[in-house]
Amino acid sequence: MLVQTARRADLRNIAIIAHVDHGKTTLVDALLKQSNVFRQHQVVGELILDSNDLEREKGITIIAKNTAVRYGAVKINIIDTPGHADFSGEVERVLNMADGALLLVDAVDGPMPQTKFVLRKAFEVGLKPIVVINKIDRPMARPAEVLAMTQDLFLELATHEDQLDFEVVYTNAKAGTATLELSVPGTSMQPLFEAILRSIPGPLADLDGGFQMLVTSIDYDEYRGRTAIGRVARGRYTVGDGLVRIGREGAPQPIKAGQVFTFQGLSRLPVESAAAGDVVAITGLEEIQIGDTIAAALQPEALPRLEVEEPTVQMTFGVNTAPGAGREGKHLTSRQLRARLSRELETNVALRVEETDSPDVFLVSGRGELHLAILIETMRREGYEFEVSRPRVITKRVGDQVLEPFEHLVIDTVEANVGALTEELARRLARMTNLFNDGAGNVRLEYHIPTRGLIGFRSLFLTLTRGDGQMASSLVGFEPWAGEMVSSRNGALVASESGTAVTYGLNVAQGRGITFIEPGTEVYEGMIVGLNARADDIAVNVTRQKQKTNIRSSTADIAIKLVPAVKLSLEESLDFLVDDELLEVTPKAYRLRKRILDTAARQKAARR
Repeated sequence: MLVQTARRADLRNIAIIAHVDHGKTTLVDALLKQSNVFRQHQVVGELILDSNDLEREKGITIIAKNTAVRYGAVKINIIDTPGHADFSGEVERVLNMADGALLLVDAVDGPMPQTKFVLRKAFEVGLKPIVVINKIDRPMARPAEVLAMTQDLFLELATHEDQLDFEVVYTNAKAGTATLELSVPGTSMQPLFEAILRSIPGPLADLDGGFQMLVTSIDYDEYRGRTAIGRVARGRYTVGDGLVRIGREGAPQPIKAGQVFTFQGLSRLPVESAAAGDVVAITGLEEIQIGDTIAAALQPEALPRLEVEEPTVQMTFGVNTAPGAGREGKHLTSRQLRARLSRELETNVALRVEETDSPDVFLVSGRGELHLAILIETMRREGYEFEVSRPRVITKRVGDQVLEPFEHLVIDTVEANVGALTEELARRLARMTNLFNDGAGNVRLEYHIPTRGLIGFRSLFLTLTRGDGQMASSLVGFEPWAGEMVSSRNGALVASESGTAVTYGLNVAQGRGITFIEPGTEVYEGMIVGLNARADDIAVNVTRQKQKTNIRSSTADIAIKLVPAVKLSLEESLDFLVDDELLEVTPKAYRLRKRILDTAARQKAARR
């Protein structure tokens, strides 16, 4: 039977891919605003698609999102993807919805580690790229040099010569302008729209075959239930047609779908039917999972399941066992924790959750510290109370050899910071692979480093560079174990008594090191209240009051002045932990603690 397939001229499906902070979401803002999606005078703000609180607070895209605009008679489906390496699973799962990609590259930074990762993935699924050199308005912009670096990247990754033929557009996404020639200032995004229509092919559509769609995203609505999002791979679907779900087990299961929606701007529009090439959302599919195939009941054929790269970092999530547990959270039990982690697996394809020997503790694996930290913060805001361990890398054993994940680390900083960074990274078993000095005091350092060498390095990096630097890394692969790594963290100041911290007790503790809490903070025995100036842990009584006597001091009216407490963020708290410590997470606070809370028992265990 001859199958009729043709390119759809009325449709383009594109993914926007880049390294973190190169301007993807700002570019989407400009495309949305200039395609008349919004009403005249409607106030829509910036970073329109970064809709959840964590994305706005951290300034990064965490979840891939769909939107669509119209340019003339053509509908352009746009997939905005995360740029941080820890969320690369989000990129992998949505690229198969596109036929082309806008590869954004910062006009100052040039290609970074994640740029290489996303371009490789785009080539693997056969996307046609357009290179968009963004932020050409920056004072240090070097678009010609960045283009040459991008061409070198294409030469390195391309698997056939057609991939070396790409169009280049120069943009200032913040101002909403694009141009094909640097000598001609842009006035709108029209050149980019025209390049998309010219360079990105329409989807190849087999409209005669039975309906097929691979589920790449899951959404949930209280009224419509679970919603499957994906691109129609073959055929047509009209509301009411018989459908089956083909899951991991491979057996077709009849399902009843609700409505069908297409994307338009920030809205979803109900439609009666969808055809091959359309990106749609189908509601009412309660059992559906990411990676499942939805197919016509009369032609139940499965599409290849989504495969993403393996996790590299893991940590334990357990029921909170600290004194006073249950006072601040709503969800406390192992049953609730298990259910929440299981629910996360339905949408977070790069995550893994395993049972442990304890029914109250779960082993959670992800792409990196930030990947797991976002999950922790999300659960905390939902009212969960639990405790987590120090992140550690996942190793493999091949024959007699132990393999561990390695990463390509790129650091941009100034000459004055090179010595301190080189010394610290040497302790973390990093090997320098490249050093570039631009002659104006700016330096780019490239390293090959074990993933475990990056655990705890990000917060230290800010200290070593005094904020004058940026770093990025991406997974290279698994290589032989690089050897033992000596911890550079000092010991902890550990509370020896439960109660309320007071100024006098904290003042005594500050004679030993740095404190993390303020007067009036409730503490318990075994809680970490600071960092010792020496290498060993020390027990301190921060609840200790000054002895009262009947002798009046000549300095009685002089108040004790404390050094302000150091407040650790979630990521800094995870970086701080060592193997015998845990982080207590509640909706109101993070508390560092020892695994063994009793001081005498802990000291006895340390001697053993």
